[in-house]
Amino acid sequence: MLQIIPLGGLGEIGLNMMLVGYGDDLIIIDAGIMFPEDYMLGVDMVIPDMEFIRQNKSRISAVVLTHAHEDHIGALPYLLREINVPVYGTSFTLGLVRHKLEEHDLFFPAVLKEVRPGQSVRIANLEIDIIRVAHSVVDGIALAIRTPMGIVLHTGDFKISHTAMDDMRTDVSKLAGCGQEGVLVLLSDSTNVEKEGYTISDREIGNSLRQIISGTKGRTIVALFASSVSRIQQIVDIAGELGLRFVFNGRSIEVTTRIAKELGYLRLPEGLEITIDKVENYPDAGIIIITTGSQGEPMSALARMATGIHKQIRIRQGDTVILSSKFIPGNEKAIAKIINNLYRRGADVIYEKISEIHVSGHAFREELKLMISLTKPEYFIPIHGEYRHLVLHARLAEEMGIPRSNVILAENGQVIKFDETGGRICDTVPTGRVLVDGKGIGDVGRSILKERRALSEDGFVAVTLAFDEETGIVMYGPEIVSRGFVFENETGHLLDDAICVILEAIEDIGPDTENRLEKIRNRIQTDLRKYFNFTIRRRPLILPFILEV
Repeated sequence: MLQIIPLGGLGEIGLNMMLVGYGDDLIIIDAGIMFPEDYMLGVDMVIPDMEFIRQNKSRISAVVLTHAHEDHIGALPYLLREINVPVYGTSFTLGLVRHKLEEHDLFFPAVLKEVRPGQSVRIANLEIDIIRVAHSVVDGIALAIRTPMGIVLHTGDFKISHTAMDDMRTDVSKLAGCGQEGVLVLLSDSTNVEKEGYTISDREIGNSLRQIISGTKGRTIVALFASSVSRIQQIVDIAGELGLRFVFNGRSIEVTTRIAKELGYLRLPEGLEITIDKVENYPDAGIIIITTGSQGEPMSALARMATGIHKQIRIRQGDTVILSSKFIPGNEKAIAKIINNLYRRGADVIYEKISEIHVSGHAFREELKLMISLTKPEYFIPIHGEYRHLVLHARLAEEMGIPRSNVILAENGQVIKFDETGGRICDTVPTGRVLVDGKGIGDVGRSILKERRALSEDGFVAVTLAFDEETGIVMYGPEIVSRGFVFENETGHLLDDAICVILEAIEDIGPDTENRLEKIRNRIQTDLRKYFNFTIRRRPLILPFILEV
């Protein structure tokens, strides 16, 4: 029996993780994170729930990574704490993985095995063909997983671009070969199914960037995703054509470019790269600064430039800032804030809404149709996207002639099985989201998030009291301290009257009352909540600290 089990990435953007197996053997495809949503206050990242992996660790033979984006490799350090299996990936993907595992002190236990497009690798009872696909990061791959029941084709994140670098184009001939051989099921990226037509060509983006950079009067600052090696290559090629000096600034982009240079994915014009401390030695019109922060990340290099706290670079009149990336949903406010701050400092800002300076790495509708046409799958499963994306992609597959009964619209945790009777959803496994906050993994749940939201919206009032253990008389307090509630020096009699409310509550609960301290604590919370709601229409969190001495 063939099993496909998504643990993340179906019904959301990010968190991509899927198990595929035949018989008793399973492989994991990708191990990604999702960046926290607005309500996840203080959370650093979200990883898939790995309970099913813990329960079946003896069955898992390997992890196979499709490419080096965080939503596909970010959870790998947490996964490798649970299972000790080899990790397969292309050279650039494993280069970034090594760096990530070193940061997590997990470099030495991990066995990393490099694969190349065009290669086949056997893992347990599965033969996997590695197929090159174009994406917004180099070295992306699709996986043709050969099972006794047929080929399971997992596209990874892809687009079909004929203008990408020769060694980065989607291998349509290999995909067509799989289609001629017979694909049992196609698992296809759904992210851009709402976009009509084809993705813009990389050549057009390069021409737009060249036109903008050649026309600037001051420094050019380009902010992009650190993993966008092909875009970085375009920019340094333009610098070479125009004789401009360039500098990389930002920790993540410095790591990425170092790895890309070592592996031969990034070729720099001779003698034009400079260090950040040399920027002031050259005329403004002769400099390109390539940096991070295109998504409004608060501590990124661009954010520090925009707020004037960057140690080496001060934005000034005449600078041109190019945000060469898509606005990820949820980041719009942070990006707008940076754009406004850059304008305040005299820069001109160019971004996707006003100029063609970014191309998506995910296939548009016509490319998704082409993938179906090339591979001719018997069954179709949309993956990688919010639920509406999956539904729209499923409908597109039906339009392309795949019978509705063979289009499987699955969600995380649903087990898709194929046997001699066909393919269907027939079971569920534990799945979900685990919140990572600092070094804590899974210790922040709904109750903690609820408290954080209450604190962020209403503040808190802390009440400190000490009673004599023998007599029950108040020996200290009540003392009230508030944070995020009101300015204490502007409250008038508000907190003084609150002390009276507390003392009245204490008087009503005599010294001989059973469980007196607990009852006083509950009464203080109730009475203060009512008092503040009545007097000021606010509901702060009430924290009574009561001691017996």
